Amino acid sequence: MVLRRLLRKRWVLGVVFGLSLIYFLTSTLKQEERTVRDRALLQARDSEHRIAWKVRFNLGNSSRQITQCRNSVQGKTLLTDELGYVCERRDLLVNGCCNVNAPSTTQYLCKSCLSNGCCSIYEYCISCCLQPDKQPLLEHFLNRAAEGFQNLFTAVEDHFELCLAKCRTSSQSVQHENTYRNPQAKFCYGESPPELLPI
Repeated sequence: MVLRRLLRKRWVLGVVFGLSLIYFLTSTLKQEERTVRDRALLQARDSEHRIAWKVRFNLGNSSRQITQCRNSVQGKTLLTDELGYVCERRDLLVNGCCNVNAPSTTQYLCKSCLSNGCCSIYEYCISCCLQPDKQPLLEHFLNRAAEGFQNLFTAVEDHFELCLAKCRTSSQSVQHENTYRNPQAKFCYGESPPELLPI
């Protein structure tokens, strides 16, 4: 009963409103400071950011031993490792690399990819993108990347990460936000979006 009477008084409501307004303003200012700091950090990093283009070698003919490999992880049946090998999940070694001696393992596989750089299978897209001769295409893309993509691609450290990011479906792969432009080739590493197929 006393609490109800207290809440009906205008000065109590004014204090609650004032405290809420102060909290809102400080939260907004802190968020703005973080945004400005992050933007400045990205711009400073962008000017000196370079992609590490790895020299490719064939594990079967190399005396160098790879201790660990990163791979595309998400594939249900197929995976691509950072050396460009595509293998079945069962042929993945404990170090994360594809077993190059397995009969189904292939390096730089572009089997489902079209000439515009769009592929029907994510793992093939990554493998094809990792081909050393794709480096000029990817460098050209990075130099022309739209401001909206700049934040995404400045976080990329090397060729493998760039291919992982490029091959994921993006807003360029869809039309009207709910259908793929080309459902058969929706994973793209090239500069242009998939061709629009008539419905």
